[in-house]
Amino acid sequence: MDAPAPKSIFARKRDLLYLSFFAIHIPIVFCVDVLPVYPEWMKPEPLLALRQWYIDTYQDRFFSAPPPWFSMYIWMELLYHAPLSAWAVGALMRDDPKVPIHLLIYACQTGITTMTCIAEYLSWDSFTNEQKLSLSGLYVPYLALSVFMGVDMFRRLEKRSAPGATTTPTKKQL
Repeated sequence: MDAPAPKSIFARKRDLLYLSFFAIHIPIVFCVDVLPVYPEWMKPEPLLALRQWYIDTYQDRFFSAPPPWFSMYIWMELLYHAPLSAWAVGALMRDDPKVPIHLLIYACQTGITTMTCIAEYLSWDSFTNEQKLSLSGLYVPYLALSVFMGVDMFRRLEKRSAPGATTTPTKKQL
């Protein structure tokens, strides 16, 4: 017996939210987040200007004077987030059965790294509460989405493993 045809992305509201996020996340990763690891000849002036605007607007030290450990997060963005995000766009569109496990891992990793950044900037004594609140407007929604996604993906996996759930993939799922 074959699995039912995948539902349209428009019928899967949470997946549509995740698809929208990943579609927006990909250009942000390449245009802002991982710019420091590009060779000089790959840093076009418009991207440098965009990054500088971000630094000037938010005074985000992760971008102007990052702690030593932050370079590891930049590399995770490039080597894990970017490829996973590109995969997720297509996988969400086709309702790939592997979405829950991959997005659960992504959500956990993203939640932990985002919480680390939040804890760090909240400890910056030279920042006013207003500056910290401004950064929270950027980081907290990202954390909230990763927590929401993680809980959602965990529940999807839990539902699959519940007694009576179909655990053997059909030909179409393989």
